[in-house]
Amino acid sequence: MPDFSDMTETENSLSAAPVGSFEQILPAHSAAIYREFQAGRVIVRDVWDNNRSELRANPLYNLLYNHLSHFRTFYEHLGSELVFNETGAFFFLKESSDDESEEHDENAFRVQVVLLLIGRYFARSGRDLDYLGRPDAGLNEQDLEAMAGDDEYQDILRAARFEKGLTEALDYLEKRNLVFRAGAGRYFLSSAGQYFLGQLVQEYEQA
Repeated sequence: MPDFSDMTETENSLSAAPVGSFEQILPAHSAAIYREFQAGRVIVRDVWDNNRSELRANPLYNLLYNHLSHFRTFYEHLGSELVFNETGAFFFLKESSDDESEEHDENAFRVQVVLLLIGRYFARSGRDLDYLGRPDAGLNEQDLEAMAGDDEYQDILRAARFEKGLTEALDYLEKRNLVFRAGAGRYFLSSAGQYFLGQLVQEYEQA
């Protein structure tokens, strides 16, 4: 997760800088963005601040947004495509190399499995899926216990190579900024997680 104290100080000056200017973007900030992408994370507009127990603006997202042309060109030279999803308010890196396709497909499959299970369980409980994206709602401790105790869910998770079950699956999503842990026994979807779940539901309904 980005260090807010390091980033906030220069945010205003960065937003006023000319788009595409290397001189106006600190190497440490570019490196922070690069590390996020290399770790397989999406960069979302708002991130969960555990210290304040609230969503806060993500300075890395703001930096990408304010210098989109610069970073698109930069990652193009590295053989990747910087993709901005305006609906879900997030950025992700798409590798151009075919060598990455197999690993990417597997990661995407595992993400889809977990999101679909969460969405399926939540819908069956009679709650609107939009509540999954709210810090004051989402999955609570009782939900996690119910899902962990469902043999069908566990079989599906094991088929997706989550041998340790739901906890491992949620950690997998959290490391990619698709879910946030809002406290002990509570999770909610990030804007990116909510977007991907919505896409999966739409595809399922059209099938």
